[in-house]
Amino acid sequence: MSSPVITEEGTFALDVEQGLSNYPKRLPSKYFYDAIGDQLFQDIMAMPEYYLTNCEFEVFSEQKANILEAIGDQPFELIELGAGDGTKTKILLEHFLAEQRDFTYRPIDISGNVLEQLMTACAQTFPQLEVAAVEGDYIEALCQIQEEDNPRRKVVLFLGGNIGNFPLPAAKAFLQELAQCLDEGDLLLTGFDLKKDPNVIQAAYDDPAGITAAFNLNLLQRINKELGGHFDLDTFFHWETYNPLNGEARSYIVSREEQTVKIDQLHLNVHFEAWEAIAVEVSAKCGERDIAELAQEVGFEIKANFTDQRRYFMDSLWELK
Repeated sequence: MSSPVITEEGTFALDVEQGLSNYPKRLPSKYFYDAIGDQLFQDIMAMPEYYLTNCEFEVFSEQKANILEAIGDQPFELIELGAGDGTKTKILLEHFLAEQRDFTYRPIDISGNVLEQLMTACAQTFPQLEVAAVEGDYIEALCQIQEEDNPRRKVVLFLGGNIGNFPLPAAKAFLQELAQCLDEGDLLLTGFDLKKDPNVIQAAYDDPAGITAAFNLNLLQRINKELGGHFDLDTFFHWETYNPLNGEARSYIVSREEQTVKIDQLHLNVHFEAWEAIAVEVSAKCGERDIAELAQEVGFEIKANFTDQRRYFMDSLWELK
């Protein structure tokens, strides 16, 4: 595995210092995922309001043969960005193995904890599967794989609507960076949360049980544990908005009162005005026209689209031109 833990801690500290020193304040959503955050996200995916997981699960369950046919017959490296626990991916892994396809599974995740769990699960469920995990940032890890000079075709998975965590300009920049780590003819299967009834979207990100709120607020708790922060979680709350015009669901952590929070390891005092917010996540929803235009602008061609029956979600297979 790459990216030693000390490097990640250093990056976390730097991003926290910069994000909370700026105005308006923001923190990267990738830091939701410590051990507690990993478990809370599993709880989120099990919520009845969180339709994304079930929709993509349906796509893979019902269309796994079509997905494999679109990928083609040649040997490939199956590279998953942000693999998580691999629940949905295991549907594809099982089918690909049953069809005796020649491939290696390369999960990438910033969370070493999740990768260890995933590798253990794969070893138990698919003992014949070759797994070579990489811990670290998506692009850095993907470029590391590119440097291995492996002649096999790369099939990159970026699932769960994660591309929506970038505002459109950042999504384009990310996909262009990703393309630079691929060769002509390599494939990208990426998930898009489609635009739909705003009430459905709002409920998925602001559930009545408060699981999403706990997930977001755990980011402050992580700062407390890892950086010597003094955040009182009772003085902050989670706030969610959805804009049906641009398709953006945005998450914030809001201070209930004027306060100053000390972060010992950063030698930093962070002042909050009453009702001041920290932006922590954007989750953009797309129309099919948006997806087609995005693929073209970043140098890919759409080979096939796969949707659930309600057309809530789309997995789109792109080929680098």
